Order: sequence, then structure tokens, then C-alpha cells
Amino acid sequence: MTIMPNYSEKFYQHHARRYAEVAQQFLQSVYVSSSHPGLKNDWDLLERLKELTPGKRGLDAGCGAGARDVHALWLCGYDMQGIDAVAENIKIASEMHSEIAGRVSVADLRERLSFPGASFDFVTCNAVIQHIAPDTVKSVTLPELARVLRPGGVLQLMFKNGSGLLSLFDRDYKAERTFQLYDEQEVLSVLKMHGLELIETESPDKLGGVMYFTDPKQAKHCVFFARKVS
Repeated sequence: MTIMPNYSEKFYQHHARRYAEVAQQFLQSVYVSSSHPGLKNDWDLLERLKELTPGKRGLDAGCGAGARDVHALWLCGYDMQGIDAVAENIKIASEMHSEIAGRVSVADLRERLSFPGASFDFVTCNAVIQHIAPDTVKSVTLPELARVLRPGGVLQLMFKNGSGLLSLFDRDYKAERTFQLYDEQEVLSVLKMHGLELIETESPDKLGGVMYFTDPKQAKHCVFFARKVS
């Protein structure tokens, strides 16, 4: 089944400015429950990513309205690029953070990316593949994220996990929303075919392995880091 045509563009076009507010205020970025005691919010993932990445050049694939994480990492000295399929999201990012306007652009993760292979030390793709049909994620999106990573580079991938579709009422937008769910082992299997391996837990206090959390909407998520080894 092909779901949510146009990459959920209608929802994000309508709610782009509100999405930027929700992101900046961390309304949906603090986790209600988590499988790891050190995983409590989005910033915990970014801090761990900084420890794992071999370099400073990064891509936020699906940066969202406002490009919050692109801006945050740029402020920390990272050479960031952000892409999103919705033009309104990029427009708001440029308005909110004019200093990164040249670093954010429109691009669709259902299609081949314009970046050369091995362009980035790390790629983040958070809460994005849940808007894309499974066949496309497996044949285009994940292979492209792997292609633009340098050897040794790190992918941070977050998605709503399970099987089938999830529909829920999102009170922050006062709207009914539908998401494609993904099985984490199937996703890892696809990534392995493209040279990426799961970064396991180094010690109890370090984020690693396959981690799970529930967001304020009570939606279950999976998140992990994977390294490009070939």
C-alpha cells in the first residue's frame, strides 16, 4: 500500500510555522519513556552523535521547518547541510536563522540526492521515513543515505516502529495524522546491504544498540546509530 502521497506535503505546508514552534519549544522532543536511562530527549542523541562522528561535516536529511538541529550543530562549529521536501519548511528555516539560509535546501528523500558519494561524516534522519512508502525507503532512501556517507561515517536514524500504519490525533496541531511503521530489524538488514553496521553499546552509560522510546503522543519509536564500514 502506498500511503501519504507527496511526502505528507499538505500537512507540513499547512502547519510549517507551528511545526517550527513545536520543535523549538521541545513539545514533542522530550521522551515519556525510554529503553535507555541516558536517552531522555533529542539533545541526548545529538550529544552522542558528536562523540561518534569522525568529522564535522553533516547532513540533516529531513530537517523540518526551522531546521532546528542544523542550526544547533552549526552553532557548535559543524559544517552542516539540511534538506527537506517541503519548500515552506526551508523558507521558515531561512527566515528564523538567516545565517544558515545557504545551508538548507529543498530535496526529496524519495529521489536520488544531488550530493556526491562520501560527502558527509554523519547523516541524521529523524522521524522522516515514517512519511515514505516502504518500497521507496528500501530502494532509494536508505541506499542514498548510505551512499553520501564517508567510510567510517555515522547514520543516526529514528522512526516510528511496528508494522502497518499508525493513526493518531496530534493535539499540538489539532489534526489526525497517519504514519508508516517500520520494523527495526528489516531496516538494519537493508542498511547492512549498503555497508552499514549497528553501533552497539560501549558501556551502560553510553547510548548505543537499538533503542526505543515513547513520545508525548504515545507513539513508539526506534532509534540507533550505524557506521559505514564498507
